[in-house]
Amino acid sequence: MGGRAVAEFDITRKFVRVMRTLPNGLVEFEFAVGDPDVVAELVMPRAAFEEFCQANRVELLSGDKPQPADTEAADADFNWNLHQATHQRFR
Repeated sequence: MGGRAVAEFDITRKFVRVMRTLPNGLVEFEFAVGDPDVVAELVMPRAAFEEFCQANRVELLSGDKPQPADTEAADADFNWNLHQATHQRFR
């Protein structure tokens, strides 16, 4: 591919970033396999979340998800998550 190095995509690595815990005990989190930037958003009760993390041997990611460097890119309008969609207005 033009001499460009391609990073290994390791499907054995699984990642979780907790977005928030709701007052009713549900945990909102992002789950990724192989690449922490390609995620599925999930919601589970605390006990199920802990079991899920243990069963998948996840790597916990801390802090906020890094923002993309190019906010003017053609696909920048698609850089949002469900949590944001429920709490802010989009153009």
